[in-house]
Amino acid sequence: MSQVEESIEVGVPVHTAYNQWTQFESFPEFMSGVERIEQRSDTLTHWVTSVDGVHREFDAEITEQIPDERVAWTTVSGEARQAGVVTFHRLDDDHTKVMLQMDFHPDGITEKVGDKLGVVRRQTKGDLERFKSFIEARGRETGGWRGVV
Repeated sequence: MSQVEESIEVGVPVHTAYNQWTQFESFPEFMSGVERIEQRSDTLTHWVTSVDGVHREFDAEITEQIPDERVAWTTVSGEARQAGVVTFHRLDDDHTKVMLQMDFHPDGITEKVGDKLGVVRRQTKGDLERFKSFIEARGRETGGWRGVV
């Protein structure tokens, strides 16, 4: 199992950053390698990804969701094994720190070499930077789900 931790400060209120993160179907707009996400229920998402020619489909279950604080998940079926949490930290009225922690299991020699070379860490950092650009350019979320899991 490998781990990655990255964070970024975004220039929006905590509720805006959190609300946008709950809009899983918009992830392809800022996450590289994510082709499609389908929200199948309040707690189940289906992911289709393609990273460096490796195509994967898997289901992830939201295991904990607390508005303006955290979203945690784990894969429950398919071709990927990972679990993680994204937390949201209010810095002031207009700034939020978004922290992502993820455990993942690289499968096959290509993913294991990529992991050793820091590919997942760089991709995660890039995804957070694109999230920052996406939410700051809009200035508001595309939607939000405020339920508790």
